[in-house]
Amino acid sequence: MPRTDFKELLDAGVHFGHLKRKWNPAMAPYIFMERNGIHIIDLEKTIVKLDEAATAMKQIARSGKKILFVATKKQAKEIVSEKVKQINMPYVTERWPGGMLTNFPTIRKAVKKMGSIDKMAVDGTFLNLSKREKLQVTRQRAKLEKNLGSIVDLTRLPSALFIVDVCKEHIAVREAKRLGIPVFAMVDTNSDPSDIDFPIPANDDASKSISLIINILCQAIDEGLNERKFEKDKEQSKGEKKSSRKDLESKDISPALIEALVEDDDEDEDEETAGDSVEEAEEHADEPEEKEE
Repeated sequence: MPRTDFKELLDAGVHFGHLKRKWNPAMAPYIFMERNGIHIIDLEKTIVKLDEAATAMKQIARSGKKILFVATKKQAKEIVSEKVKQINMPYVTERWPGGMLTNFPTIRKAVKKMGSIDKMAVDGTFLNLSKREKLQVTRQRAKLEKNLGSIVDLTRLPSALFIVDVCKEHIAVREAKRLGIPVFAMVDTNSDPSDIDFPIPANDDASKSISLIINILCQAIDEGLNERKFEKDKEQSKGEKKSSRKDLESKDISPALIEALVEDDDEDEDEETAGDSVEEAEEHADEPEEKEE
């Protein structure tokens, strides 16, 4: 099942491209037609590419890796910060700091500087500073928070990048390509999709279009995170069973009794699942059968 349909994309204005004279010839495979001097994006191809990107992002999230969202244009700032914050992924919505990926250790130092300023406020060092020094430190902290506050949890290079406008964020794309980091991006008719690993042909100027694409991708990431959590809980319960068996073996209990106790636990679980299925069957049995005419 595709994650969206033609009508939903049409209502959000995903199909509107740029003026014909501003087009990039590399986008020709994704353009459906030209109307009133404006290129129209082929939404059938958008659906396919969006599904591919969502599936890949889900797998990255499931493996416990981070995806960095980059959107510094005015229409996308609030949308990205609001939706991406909910799935606990890093994002950049202010200026892209040059060398953020290629010179990552320096960026980490700047992030750690925020932590050291916070420590100063807690341990009382801040109180010993003069009024002028306090003001300078406060301003520095506010500037760091604005530019780097959203990547505090990014302790290593991200496993992938998602970019809203590849023309505007060309430096981010270049850094990612140099380091071999896969790039997901919304590409409009004026963009070059050749450097993008997972291009999503879509209108990257309208807030409705950006919101829809981001929402679908965030849902896919959330699914991956939930699956990872479920698998971890499953492994933890298996580990607890093994440890309980080891505890029994360490005590002076006969092997036959240990086997019986472990089997009882497994039978209890089977009975619970069987009981649920019996209850469901009884509920269906109580429903009146439809008579054939």
